[in-house]
Amino acid sequence: MAQRGRSGAVAAILVPLLLLLLVLVLLRGSGGETGPTAPGGSASAALTGLEVAPAGSSRGYQRDRFGPAWADVDGNGCGTRDDVLRRDLTDVRTRADGCVVLTGTLDDPYSDAVISFRRGAATSAEVQVDHVVALSDAWRTGASAFSAQRLLEFANDPRELLAVDGSLNSAKGDDDASQWLPPEGECAYVARQIAVKRTYGLWVTPAEHDAMADVLAGCPGEPLPAS
Repeated sequence: MAQRGRSGAVAAILVPLLLLLLVLVLLRGSGGETGPTAPGGSASAALTGLEVAPAGSSRGYQRDRFGPAWADVDGNGCGTRDDVLRRDLTDVRTRADGCVVLTGTLDDPYSDAVISFRRGAATSAEVQVDHVVALSDAWRTGASAFSAQRLLEFANDPRELLAVDGSLNSAKGDDDASQWLPPEGECAYVARQIAVKRTYGLWVTPAEHDAMADVLAGCPGEPLPAS
């Protein structure tokens, strides 16, 4: 009886300790360690997970395949373009509806220039909203298989959109990272492209992958954008 009592006491001590050890192992395996950038949250790590394949055909691509431009997909009563301008500009003034942006100031992520925005036929284009992954590039790397609803969501996803210098956006056109990079902020730019492509299951071409890897070699800790 005494032996059984001692065994029970040992078990009462060992079982909680083993359970605690198991919890610590699970936490460590699931990313319990902290650091500047968790590996899964870095652009470099995410790039390794993207499929690499040649670009597909542009056949069938038209801008309207992605739905009406700047549709109100989130149902807030405002077009997506104005949502992005209100998010990315400072000192914003809108119409009485609270949606349409009349004026504001952009700290341009592609040039580091400060640009004054004023809505008007001759001035609105000075600040444009860029599809970070160009729509035609998305089409050639997997989006051609999307449903109409998925195409609409892609074209209006806030993570895919940035207010930028209009002339630089025009210079970019439908180029991927192997063909065009912004003069400034290329690490953040490439990280955002990777985040978008990962979210939507799009692939990268070999040249695009290599260009992204070259950029990220200079900023290996660059995180994926949170939004």
